[in-house]
Amino acid sequence: MNRDEILKAIEEKYDKLGVPVNAMLEGLLHSTPITYWDYIQTDALLGLQTPRTTQPDEMVFIMYHQVNELLFKMVLWEIDQVAKTVQVTADKFSMHLGRISRYFDMLCSSFNVMADGMEKEQYLKFRNTLTPASGFQSAQYRKIEFASTELINLIDARFRDHIDRNSSFKHAYNHLYWQAAGKNYTTGQKSTLLNLFEKKYIGDFIDFMEDYNDINLSKKFKQLPKEVQENEDLIKAMRHYDYTVNVKWVMAHYNAAAKYIGGKEKDLEATGGSNWRKYMHPKYQRRIFFPYLWTQEELKNWGTF
Repeated sequence: MNRDEILKAIEEKYDKLGVPVNAMLEGLLHSTPITYWDYIQTDALLGLQTPRTTQPDEMVFIMYHQVNELLFKMVLWEIDQVAKTVQVTADKFSMHLGRISRYFDMLCSSFNVMADGMEKEQYLKFRNTLTPASGFQSAQYRKIEFASTELINLIDARFRDHIDRNSSFKHAYNHLYWQAAGKNYTTGQKSTLLNLFEKKYIGDFIDFMEDYNDINLSKKFKQLPKEVQENEDLIKAMRHYDYTVNVKWVMAHYNAAAKYIGGKEKDLEATGGSNWRKYMHPKYQRRIFFPYLWTQEELKNWGTF
């Protein structure tokens, strides 16, 4: 476009918005050039690390988890490009799924940063200041799960026979697999970890579960033409995502935790007070986003291959 065409297009754009184009152009006259640090908000970003102890390696722990949350936001952003497209094409579905999988590949490999990046003695000194906080309380990670699959696949395996599409979202929420990390199902008593988490997010979670009930990745996949659903490359991408999130990522976290709080004689409790081994290991909770893409043998051995 030449200069006159650009100016005309700008006029048309701001006329539609009801903004005088002269006022907009005058604003540009007085504006300052954008800089990298302003655009990325570097100063604000680097001011978000606030250690609670004198242990230097606590800074590694904080920044590592903040990087995780940024990557989780990127994952949710990509999921929305699929979920909120009314008629998504196979190419668009595959493209965004590829991006999502690459983000989780980064998350899996990044565990070495934390696993090998802190002195155990320092970690054991600062970890108790985190109680009852826990990585369990990542709301974005829970939303990734809700946006990836049907709720039935996130229900605690012990209760799936009692949940169906007619169950309320609140009832389903109360039987999600991760409730086991902070709830005694016999007494109904919840830990401080879970009570604080729910106080902050339960309303948001219920709304999010409802919003994505019919547009999660699994549902969008099933809406694709049959011949597309049978595409080997797409199936491979779906399986890669499923395995990466629900086995590889979880086991990387599990092994990192084992290094710091696991022991041959007695394991320390997680900071949230959960039985971290049974809560985290995929063979116990069997969270699987796309069970219809796995063989019976693979499902039987989930988390052990």
